[in-house]
Amino acid sequence: MNSDPGMARPVSDEMAGGTPHGTTNEPSGPPADSGWVPDRLGEGFYCRTLPLGEDPDGEGEVCATLVRYAPGRKQDPSARSDKPAVLWVHGMTDYFFADHVARYLTEAGFDFYAVDLRKCGRSHRPGQRWHYATDMSLYYPDLNAALDEIAALGHDRIAPLAHSTGGLIVALWIDWLRRTDRARHRLIPTAIFNSPWLDMMKVPRPVLRAATPLFDVVGRYFPTLPIPGGGLSAFGQSIHRDYYGEWDFDTTLKPIAGAEKYVGWVRAILTAQEQIWNRDVDLGMPCLTLCSLRSELGTGYRPTVDTADAVIDTHQTQQHAPHLSDAADVYILLGARHDVFLSRPAVRAEALAVTAQWLHSHVDGGGSQSPATADAAVIDGE
Repeated sequence: MNSDPGMARPVSDEMAGGTPHGTTNEPSGPPADSGWVPDRLGEGFYCRTLPLGEDPDGEGEVCATLVRYAPGRKQDPSARSDKPAVLWVHGMTDYFFADHVARYLTEAGFDFYAVDLRKCGRSHRPGQRWHYATDMSLYYPDLNAALDEIAALGHDRIAPLAHSTGGLIVALWIDWLRRTDRARHRLIPTAIFNSPWLDMMKVPRPVLRAATPLFDVVGRYFPTLPIPGGGLSAFGQSIHRDYYGEWDFDTTLKPIAGAEKYVGWVRAILTAQEQIWNRDVDLGMPCLTLCSLRSELGTGYRPTVDTADAVIDTHQTQQHAPHLSDAADVYILLGARHDVFLSRPAVRAEALAVTAQWLHSHVDGGGSQSPATADAAVIDGE
């Protein structure tokens, strides 16, 4: 396993979405008929559009976008591989730009893919509401399409690595596959969750349960009614290099303060999280959740935000994540941000090393040992 912390580094101008879509430093592109084109992240990155048909929410044709890291000046991104693969799934108001994770896990022996879900990042189309869906299950076709495309390239072991809202979606998707699609479920030996959003932060449970029926009714009949959104500026400012961070991401695709929210979307989130609260989700496989020790919510940027989760309540994560399967671990990173892979150098190096270790243990046939170290706490699902 390569766990060299030097692999974890800030994204450069050329690699973080700062170049226009479709531009690259590659001297030669993929075959014209492969469906892959050079990606905005630059050399070694390619993307492919996965058409998904008409949007059930009435916003035209939708698609997902699969990104593959295929380093090498002449490598065909459609080339087959029998290596285990990792599939990155982004969160709300997000898209894939963490090229350092792709490089690290590739050096560790895995093939790396990422998916931008419908109406998100590379997959957003004019006239569509950013990250809008009235049911989290609407993302299942996106994930199925990505899984099928990766499997068609020769991979028979594909591990999702899912962040925040993406973690909620992926947990429900894997449970749904376990119940309805065993063939696809067998392709997934494990899952890793990066600060998954499993509960509604800052709202007491009795208040939330009382408010849920109201959101259900209003969200059903007035789904596109906007509600106050954003509230992510502290996290956004802590990571973007124009403020206090190191990362150069596209603020059109990932606004600093987050995207506008709608009642129908909140209804969908509450419905999905209710399955988590009720312990109705079982992945049927080992899984690992990475999260920060503490949260700092409802504040503007201040230096302490750099060492805390400024988006979700990590205590809720630590409460719910051990119940995602009968073999669920929670690894607590001291000083991690909401996206643990965008934490300060020492913490993100630890997150990368733990991720590679877990993958080698559960995807690459290395056993099932826990990734505990002296610098972090592991909550065992049992």
